[in-house]
Amino acid sequence: MKTIFVVDDNTVNLMTADKVLSDWYNTLTFVSASAMFEFLNNIVPHETSLTVPDLILLDIMMPDIDGFKALKMLRADARYTKIPVIFLTSKNDANTEALGFQMGVIDFISKPFSGLVLLNRIKTHLHIEEIITERTAIISEQAEILRQRTEKLLRLQNSMVSVLSGMVENRDKLTGEHILRTTEYLKILINSMAERGVYAEELKNWDFDAAISSSRMHDLGKITVTDLILNKPGKLTDVEFNIVKTHAAEGEKIIDEIIKESGEGIFLQNAKLFAGYHHERWDGQGYPRGLTGLVIPLQGRIMAVADVYDALVSVRPYKEAFTHEKAVEIILNNKGKHFDPEIVDVFKEINILFIKVK
Repeated sequence: MKTIFVVDDNTVNLMTADKVLSDWYNTLTFVSASAMFEFLNNIVPHETSLTVPDLILLDIMMPDIDGFKALKMLRADARYTKIPVIFLTSKNDANTEALGFQMGVIDFISKPFSGLVLLNRIKTHLHIEEIITERTAIISEQAEILRQRTEKLLRLQNSMVSVLSGMVENRDKLTGEHILRTTEYLKILINSMAERGVYAEELKNWDFDAAISSSRMHDLGKITVTDLILNKPGKLTDVEFNIVKTHAAEGEKIIDEIIKESGEGIFLQNAKLFAGYHHERWDGQGYPRGLTGLVIPLQGRIMAVADVYDALVSVRPYKEAFTHEKAVEIILNNKGKHFDPEIVDVFKEINILFIKVK
């Protein structure tokens, strides 16, 4: 049980305070500040059952030692300097309050005081740490629930991406592990751009892990292309190639439908941009929209480099795999044509890292 000292030269006030507080606290009353200090200095050090008070209610207007002088004496003694003090006073002027707060009182209670007000004000001050601890525990519990829900959502997202991208990989027999490799290329490019401050304003708002994971859906639209064309062993005709080209718009459309149904935000929004814009070209000769330059979303401009690089170094029915060096040469030669010049400059510096991707 916490201990409260009540110091007041009015015995009625002492009796009122003791009656209200004694059911809740160990209450000791003193008719003067001198009596309190005598108790503290002569009795408390030798009486183990008594402790330094947890709070002192201190009248201001008292003979001999007034409240301000008593407070100054308490603050000058290392044993008592941290004891919270509330002034009891009939003086409600601003100067008195300003001086009291300046000296370190935590509150003022006007006299004559009601028992209920006295009890509630004391509870507020004495139990504030318990309230904070309790609220902190509630906040921590809520944060843990949110963390678990976030993890569950991430697992759901990754599972969805794995299933959908796996469907594409399993149908497209000619591209092998294209999605896994382009994801790694994209990761290298994005991290390298961030390190060099390239498109820093845009990238500062990206969740890199989520964006990179969502890029695995960039070829999702291929599930709408017939197997006869998707897995044709020879070179495609112009008509067949035009059908394959629809996969960018179709992928964007599929992801847009998922967004409408699920209400999911930034993860699928990134996936939609990777899917719909990775075949646009800097010079406007790409598809499906024929956009130019910075009008093309950054997701599409980055994926264009990763996607073309993988196509160049991979075997296709109509060509052998190019060497890494030849693929780099082709990409560098298409700076400002097919590809964003700033992204190509980054690729030029770090392309050796692409060789390590298996």
